Amino acid sequence: MNRFLVRSVMQGLINGRSYSGSSISNGHMYRAAIVGRDVWLSGQQNGMPFGGFEWRRMMNSAPAWTEKVPLEKEEKKENPATGEKKGTEMMVSSYWGISRPKITKEDGTDWPWNCFMPWETYKADLSIDLKKHHVPKNFVDKFAYRTVKILRIPTDLFFQRRYGCRAMMLETVAAVPGMVGGMLLHLRSLRKFQHSGGWIKALLEEAENERMHLMTMVELVKPKWYERLLVLTVQGVFFNAFFVLYVLSPKLAHRIVGYLEEEAIHSYTEYLKDIESGAIENVPAPAIAIDYWRLPKDANLKDVITVIRADEAHHRDVNHFASDIHFQGKELREAPAPLGHH
Repeated sequence: MNRFLVRSVMQGLINGRSYSGSSISNGHMYRAAIVGRDVWLSGQQNGMPFGGFEWRRMMNSAPAWTEKVPLEKEEKKENPATGEKKGTEMMVSSYWGISRPKITKEDGTDWPWNCFMPWETYKADLSIDLKKHHVPKNFVDKFAYRTVKILRIPTDLFFQRRYGCRAMMLETVAAVPGMVGGMLLHLRSLRKFQHSGGWIKALLEEAENERMHLMTMVELVKPKWYERLLVLTVQGVFFNAFFVLYVLSPKLAHRIVGYLEEEAIHSYTEYLKDIESGAIENVPAPAIAIDYWRLPKDANLKDVITVIRADEAHHRDVNHFASDIHFQGKELREAPAPLGHH
């Protein structure tokens, strides 16, 4: 046995193979393992004893020549001409050849956000009527209106006048209806081989806009652990409840969202009153809000709440409009979607 093992090892060394635990080639680390096969010491095949070991290279699934391994940072070198220190830039190339192009702002500086791009930013329409209200006309409208009023009671009791925390909580819920509606319309479009009239995109735009409201509020209000737990509970219940509701009655679902947005307008109006009275400090606007809504560099909290309130007014109109389409006995695809209304 020892003789065959020594012969196999010597043969591998002669052929240039390394039998250590790992080998390095061109900056790449490869690991090798000896996989034992059955060795018949007394058997012969064609008059020759057979036996030995099979070597397998254990490595990454990507070809060695397509993956660049990050190198250790080199010491920063000083440029004698400029006096600036610069280190070796680490670059990771993708196996698939997918890389993000360089994106800059209007002033030429690098775009700092991965969650949204410059062409997704906009200026909010502040001229929208904030006092518009859909008067309940039938049983479905009245049921939706009363449901929203009842849901507001525990919210008022829990948050009271802590409008920052209230906004943070409500935005985690407000981003659900657009996603649920867009998802179900998407599936219906696939099943029936029909266009959606742009409503899939409109509802998903609404969901994304509400999510950006949340990302902004999180910068302003740091949620506590019990508030995070409450978010998980409320979102889990609301998502499933709204999903079932939208399947059963889209017109009721959109009407409820329309009234929820009316309540959101009211809450943000009260928020602004506290800012103006000095009860809430008018702190500088977060950078993400300045870039997303194209606000001035010196924008403050009041400016942020103002544009968010305008967005909620647009969501109010879109959802009441969608409900009206269903009340007329039509499908959403039969009426053009109000794209671009965030």
